[in-house]
Amino acid sequence: MQHTLARVRRTFAAAGILAACAVVPTAQLSAASPHLTAGVTRAAAGGCDVLAPGASAAAEAAVRAACSQLGIWYTWGGGHGPQPGATYGEVDPTDPASNHDPERLGFDCSGLVRYAYAQATGQDILAGNANSQYYSSHVTARFSAAQGTGPLLPGDLMAWGGDNGIHHIAVYLGAGKMVEARQSGTHVMVSDVRLGGDYNGAVRIGAGSNQDGNFNTWGTDVWTHAQPSTTSARVNKFAGPTRVKISCQKHAQLVEADGYRNDAWSYLPDYKAWITNIYIQGPAWLDGVPTCA
Repeated sequence: MQHTLARVRRTFAAAGILAACAVVPTAQLSAASPHLTAGVTRAAAGGCDVLAPGASAAAEAAVRAACSQLGIWYTWGGGHGPQPGATYGEVDPTDPASNHDPERLGFDCSGLVRYAYAQATGQDILAGNANSQYYSSHVTARFSAAQGTGPLLPGDLMAWGGDNGIHHIAVYLGAGKMVEARQSGTHVMVSDVRLGGDYNGAVRIGAGSNQDGNFNTWGTDVWTHAQPSTTSARVNKFAGPTRVKISCQKHAQLVEADGYRNDAWSYLPDYKAWITNIYIQGPAWLDGVPTCA
């Protein structure tokens, strides 16, 4: 286990609030100029598609579903109705540009992501705000900010924010481009990726469920242990990503590794061994996995 300690892994508790999708305005995107942003959207429309190979069919479908919404208004809270799809927004008390959002049918950032993956999978798998999407049980891979766009594939979700506070999310297209619902006063648009500021990293979404107790590990040369502690005897080593069955999880030794920090451990009945949840793809505390007795 390599210890780069680039960031601290967050333990996620889903918040029942809408994503703010707050981003820093730029000189090119005036929140008060719908005519300007509509022009930017039209100019970008031809480039909104799957721009690199390697993505799954569901991810490619999600990209095209998001791209189909180019030109639709950004609305704060938009896209969080009973079913995925554009809705009228709300006024964000921190953003005067949102004053007309209740009159505009559209999406906020997570509303667009929700719609894209619902269209792609036929299931509402990413209902919730940007933070809950970033820590979804449907995440099958995570990429740090330091990795940039190198390992990303079309359909991956790029996120901005801090510890347990992801405030913006966008769909990667490939070739350094993304599609996003960015901020009030603008429309769904194609943008150059933004790797500076509080860019937090990216996640890959799988359409499957983990209700069968099966998860994927990540990393290389990852050891399991006889007890939920790195000081206990080593049992076996996963040379690379491996599909494993997890029967339960518990809080035990706090581990810091590869930029993450977590005290959750999972029991692998097929190996009669424990593994830190740091190396299990998904949130820090796995959804749908019971607590060990």
